[in-house]
Amino acid sequence: MADLSIVFAGIKAPNPFWLASAPPTDKAYNVVRAFEAGWGGVVWKTLGEDPAAVNVSSRYSAHFGANREVLGFNNIELITDRSLEINLREITQVKKDWPDRALIVSLMVPCVEESWKNILPLVEATGADGIELNFGCPHGMPERGMGAAVGQVPEYVEQVTRWCKTYCSLPVIVKLTPNITDIRVAARAAYRGGADAVSLINTINSITSVNLERMVANPAVGSQSTHGGYCGSAVKPIALNMVAEIARDPQTQGLPICGIGGIGSWRDAAEFIALGSGAVQVCTAAMLHGFRIVEEMKDGLSRWMDSQGYASVSQFTGRAVGNTTDWKYLDINYQVIAKIDQAACIGCGRCHIACEDTSHQAIASIKQADGTHKYEVIDDECVGCNLCQITCPVQDCIEMVPMDTGKPFLDWNHDPRNPYHVAP
Repeated sequence: MADLSIVFAGIKAPNPFWLASAPPTDKAYNVVRAFEAGWGGVVWKTLGEDPAAVNVSSRYSAHFGANREVLGFNNIELITDRSLEINLREITQVKKDWPDRALIVSLMVPCVEESWKNILPLVEATGADGIELNFGCPHGMPERGMGAAVGQVPEYVEQVTRWCKTYCSLPVIVKLTPNITDIRVAARAAYRGGADAVSLINTINSITSVNLERMVANPAVGSQSTHGGYCGSAVKPIALNMVAEIARDPQTQGLPICGIGGIGSWRDAAEFIALGSGAVQVCTAAMLHGFRIVEEMKDGLSRWMDSQGYASVSQFTGRAVGNTTDWKYLDINYQVIAKIDQAACIGCGRCHIACEDTSHQAIASIKQADGTHKYEVIDDECVGCNLCQITCPVQDCIEMVPMDTGKPFLDWNHDPRNPYHVAP
């Protein structure tokens, strides 16, 4: 089978599946269980200065689908509430017992040079493989001038990264906040500061729901609540975009990326890797389903790589980046039209209703002799928007077929209809 081993920012791991800095990596007990299950690495839950952080109760809430599937997960938990001494001792022992696994330590201390100068040698002495700077925590810590309060200011990102490179010889991974207008700005700052890699995304500011009887948002702490950090499968599209933005940015060319956000399967991981991630981190899926999900992730990725002829993860890392561009460079003359497989169609009419009510009235409903309806695409009206394919409950029943328009490639940047077009 394909070789899943990786070298990310100089850090070796038997596979690209790492656990993110979060409750699953809070202590040696959890981390050892994760390594026994087969995870390639972990990012130890964020350490800070003593006295340790004080957490509240309750801490988690969720955004549910129709069948109580957890689509998104929200937390208001802070960094570790265990002492620095206990964490350092456990990290040292775990790394000694599991030398082949990647063990990264997440850090968050005040934006003061002396604080970083003091904690970095202590972490390096554990034998850990690298550090991850938590510049993304969106709740609790920003009020203290840490977490997202640093990650949202490029000058701070660059400055703290440079301090860490000065006082530590370990690889420095900068974890970026998505609560920012342009993720590339923070990545560029990390790059200027000497970062060995970036990881993203951290959690997104969120309130998942409101208890309408008590009139308080979830999770409730007594009669009050606050915004938390959103993660889980719902954030995957946002994370993929931000990873791609950094991967294709000329100003951060070659900067290793560790992808985070909604990864729960081998396919999710493969998509992040195709868009430039050299490793991936998982949290919510492990919290919902346990550590053994990594078995299916590794097996699925290996089998897919074999089917595609990839012998190693590096062979398809970033393969989709070159095909990701700005809208203005897309081919305006390219056209697809929906085609319905009548043998697979169950006659539910969802495609017709969606198109008739909210799109381009391009699917005809034809009443049959037996009273049932047949649905056919009106080619001249179809704009190839994909809505019918998305609403269809039968996989592969509707196909988007490319059409030969007879027109050459033309993007908006060169279209004469664009008043600012570039002449050929």
